[in-house]
Amino acid sequence: QVQLVESGGGLVQAGGSLRLSCAASGRTLSPFAMGWFRQAPGKEREFVAAIGWSGGTTYYADSVKGRFTISRDRAKNTVYLQMNSLKPEDTAVYYCAAAARAYGLGNIDRQTQYDSWGQGTQVTVSS
Repeated sequence: QVQLVESGGGLVQAGGSLRLSCAASGRTLSPFAMGWFRQAPGKEREFVAAIGWSGGTTYYADSVKGRFTISRDRAKNTVYLQMNSLKPEDTAVYYCAAAARAYGLGNIDRQTQYDSWGQGTQVTVSS
């Protein structure tokens, strides 16, 4: 399994930016896609973005498309989520997750595709 630790959350004003990081350890030589999810108070956890093992394929939820960018540095075993033009509705606990696969992002927005999860990092956007 892969162990995941998120960082980079915090408080930011609407329109601002934050960059989240997710450091992976453990079985990092095995191929895995990475995803970001978020859970706002009183709501279900929802998909935000995902990136394939090679880093060449990405997929975004419509709500963040054009504002968020996911990337990965395989040498550092780290995945990033650059969040720009933040809105109060982006306030949530953000989780990174790993899905054991080498190719494709089919169904990558489904939580059941993921094998490992981080503990989450809080992002709060004030209006």
